[in-house]
Amino acid sequence: MELSDIRKKIDELDDELLELFLKRMELSKEVAEYKSLHSMPILNKGREREILRDMTGKSGNLSIYTHRLFNVLFELGRTYQRSLYSTGSKVRSTIEQSLKTEPELFPSNGLIACQGVEGAYSQMAADKMFPRGDIVFFKSFEGVFEAVEKGMCQFGVLPIENSSNGSVRAVYDLLDRHDVSIVRGERLCIRHELLAKPGVTLDEITEIHSHEQALGQCSNFLKSLGDKVQSIPCANTAMAAKLVAESSKRGIAAISSDNCAALYGLEPIRGINIQNSDNNYTRFICIAKEPVVYPGANRITLVLTCEHKPGALYDILAQIAALEINLIKLESCPLVGHDFEFLFFFEIEASVHDPRVVDMLESLEQGCSSFKYLGNYIEI
Repeated sequence: MELSDIRKKIDELDDELLELFLKRMELSKEVAEYKSLHSMPILNKGREREILRDMTGKSGNLSIYTHRLFNVLFELGRTYQRSLYSTGSKVRSTIEQSLKTEPELFPSNGLIACQGVEGAYSQMAADKMFPRGDIVFFKSFEGVFEAVEKGMCQFGVLPIENSSNGSVRAVYDLLDRHDVSIVRGERLCIRHELLAKPGVTLDEITEIHSHEQALGQCSNFLKSLGDKVQSIPCANTAMAAKLVAESSKRGIAAISSDNCAALYGLEPIRGINIQNSDNNYTRFICIAKEPVVYPGANRITLVLTCEHKPGALYDILAQIAALEINLIKLESCPLVGHDFEFLFFFEIEASVHDPRVVDMLESLEQGCSSFKYLGNYIEI
């Protein structure tokens, strides 16, 4: 046959397949109505396995493709069924409540918690988010979380990921442990300088202090200095600059911002580029006690665990893919005290104003071992 003849036959089959698919989805609707009436769960894994076994057994050497096709059909059917009735889950209740009080604009002021001291990058991000904000500094990331959770501060601003050095794992861990929500995201261009006391040269430096993320972002430069210079992590880049300013040592320096040079009476050692990449950005999040959804919110963050078995993560991804939602980030963290089991952090491009998204989140909550919705927000 000519190619055109083959394509014509495929087109005819596609029409038949569409008709059969629509009939199957209509039957899925009837199944959903029955299950709702009799308080039955949507997922029936035993029946799905039975169908897969039967269909793949009839498929010969195309069994792997048949298995994939029917898995997609099952997921589409379940997604459609979930959209037809709600079970009143916690995540649905949380989202519905947050949408009742949706404000018109993101606030420009408030009491803002930041980790570190004056000049910290978190403070710069907070100033961008809240031009008229009143900033309160805390020694640790956990202090910021506790201040927001206990109502001492309205908002908290924290770094969560760097384009060169990856995630700030401590912040992800605290997001799982504390009862807060993400209400905003901000990207800040990071420009590190090597700061020392006036007149100190690079040859004199024996210690360089900074946050471990900043040290990682400048790792190539630090390696080039060899063993004569010690890299010492500290809690914050601005705190490193303050430490250098207050130290009696001459050969001590900090990796920090140019802003901190003016604040603490230090000088950048000119003529060197200490960053691994000039395209160096850090993502910051703003947390609040309540999951408020501000205008333009298009990103959702989730924390969840799933059963430790083959296909468990695929089932989650399939639900996201079924709605053609873009998965922006997926990161796993080992669960302490468990045998190679993991906690997963998801960031997806979606809005809770879409009922289908809320249906999917409800389904994930019901199907996962643990599930936490951290908010719907916009990242600038």
